[in-house]
Amino acid sequence: MPADQPSPLGPRFEDALAYATRLHARQMRKSTTIPYVSHLLSVCALVLEDGGDEDQAIAALLHDAVEDQGGAPRLEEIRGRFGNRVATIVAGCTDSDVVPKPPWRERKERYIAHLRHASRDVLRVSRADKLHNARSILSDLRHQGDTVWHRFTASRQSVLWYYDALLEAYKETGGGRMAEELERVLSEIHSIVDAPAQGGS
Repeated sequence: MPADQPSPLGPRFEDALAYATRLHARQMRKSTTIPYVSHLLSVCALVLEDGGDEDQAIAALLHDAVEDQGGAPRLEEIRGRFGNRVATIVAGCTDSDVVPKPPWRERKERYIAHLRHASRDVLRVSRADKLHNARSILSDLRHQGDTVWHRFTASRQSVLWYYDALLEAYKETGGGRMAEELERVLSEIHSIVDAPAQGGS
């Protein structure tokens, strides 16, 4: 970009990056020693690579802040700090803002139903979030085998149902490159899961 043109990412983005890093500083990816911020950075990168703007990129960094780091009060803090549009996207990517969370299946069914009427802002960040999660599942499945499913509170069958249902919701709401990649990733996951066991009986 020419030096005389402003960067699309300014001080608000820098503030959001530092804020998200502090919020999730002690959090790791499920059953790993990988800092959780790696997921937030990956989701943000996917949003930007898909053409997302600064508000969407900030929301990508903060998409789990309400669910994991403070509930409804955290959402109001985000609204005051980063504006109503960012807060609305974050709220749209949150399947629960209370503790304890409602039952897993109930939350996921409600989230999928919500996606079918969600804004383009919410859909872009949601697709990036779920695509990165699915990529991680596939990578771990290749390297660790079926132990990957132990990190989930739901069964393998339920997790696969959820991602398949997410894909259908994304297709119904316009699809796009991230939905296409999610479909390829899920196809590979199903191929591994459905492959016959090696070796004789």
